[in-house]
Amino acid sequence: MSTHGWTEPDDGVDVRHVQPYEADKTYRCPGCDHEIGPGLGHEVVVPRERPEERRHWHSGCWHRAARQRERASRSRKR
Repeated sequence: MSTHGWTEPDDGVDVRHVQPYEADKTYRCPGCDHEIGPGLGHEVVVPRERPEERRHWHSGCWHRAARQRERASRSRKR
């Protein structure tokens, strides 16, 4: 069982890191459209308003997308 819990970023999603030993399926990352294979740690991102739209992201892709959203949000506030 993972010790990592769900986090609650400000953008309306819950995120949980999946440890490599927990990853036993193949998923497709929406950030880069490449596979996330078994044994690869990654992020599970679940929109709070639409949990059926949960997606599995490479950790790097998710963090890159989050930085881009943060920059866009800051530039809108100016």
